[in-house]
Amino acid sequence: MRAENVAPIWPDLVTVVGVGAGGWSGLSRTGRGTVEAADVLFGSARQLALVPASVAAERVTWPTPLLPALPGLLDAHRGRRICVLASGDPMFHGIGATLVRVLGADRVRVEPHPSAASLAAARMGWPLADTEVVSLVTAPVDAVRRLINPGRRFLVLSRDASTPALVAGVLIGAGYDLGKITVLSQLGGPDECVTTDLAAADPLNVVAVECGDGPATAVVPGLPDSAYETDGQLTKREVRAVTLAALAPTPGALLWDVGGGSGSIGIEWMRSHPACRAYTIESSPARCATIRTNAALLGVPGLSVVEGRAPGALTGLPIPDAVFIGGGLTAEGVLDACLAALRPGGRLVANAVTVESEAVVAAAYAKLGGELTRLTVSRGSPVGGFTGWRTMMPVTIWSVTT
Repeated sequence: MRAENVAPIWPDLVTVVGVGAGGWSGLSRTGRGTVEAADVLFGSARQLALVPASVAAERVTWPTPLLPALPGLLDAHRGRRICVLASGDPMFHGIGATLVRVLGADRVRVEPHPSAASLAAARMGWPLADTEVVSLVTAPVDAVRRLINPGRRFLVLSRDASTPALVAGVLIGAGYDLGKITVLSQLGGPDECVTTDLAAADPLNVVAVECGDGPATAVVPGLPDSAYETDGQLTKREVRAVTLAALAPTPGALLWDVGGGSGSIGIEWMRSHPACRAYTIESSPARCATIRTNAALLGVPGLSVVEGRAPGALTGLPIPDAVFIGGGLTAEGVLDACLAALRPGGRLVANAVTVESEAVVAAAYAKLGGELTRLTVSRGSPVGGFTGWRTMMPVTIWSVTT
């Protein structure tokens, strides 16, 4: 039977209904009515199995991978009343946000269920507004490293039953042996379970992490040089902090780090905000491997590493909001390609340490303006039984806004 009190769903409107661990019985009357009124239901096999057989809609299981197939699937059912089943709140790391991105907000209507994070925060007694959440549904477990610091607590949306043990391993590896992990499974359903027994985790679980005491990692640019594996190609701490300040990362902005070296600029760009993205371009395969290692250890495994030499390796990359050139300034066409690629209002920062690269920067400054900074850093070091100054190579930093 179709619900008669449900508002009509127009053919070009996709309705997304959030379903909790309580399944069909946990849906609101509106949610059940929307599902019953649909011509076609999209969802995972588990979600579709929650809908009673009495609902006559055609059922379509999402393919893997989903995103490339999504436009074609929706077009194939154009003109029908489409309902998409989602877990919890569809707009919280869910399919709802993906559909809005693909179709536009005017073609998607969302009927949310309380998110797993909301339910977990309620069970733990944590204010949700003050609790960071990281999803490991698709991201590697190293993504939690960005959140680990003394006294911090956060929630992890798990991929499956193995996630709690993986998170515990990362926590211990980061020096937080006394951290506490709570596993919350089947939240809001009849089989809800809250336990510290990692082996008892259900596939549908959220991990609550209380870090306790351990080594601190700064959240501002300028991590210690010792935080990185390197063969010596590393933008040093003081220069790195000034360079990142000139690049001025903002939430969601995309960086090209040309001449990645050990990856420090791209890594600290991404650490500045979880929505920041970066592509690091590096011609050495060994350094590319080092960059990936450093990115994982510092909690930004999503850093994209492009193995190749600029400017050729820049072809096809997404349009950047900012570009840093730490290597290859003297190579033919690199600077011009980077400037041409920037979106209007974007920023380019180039660091020069040789006479030849300084000449390139000076010519660009004379033509385009911007700001020039010459940075000389001296560090205290032992001289016999005393302390003296050892001066590093001076660095000329040119920054310009297009």
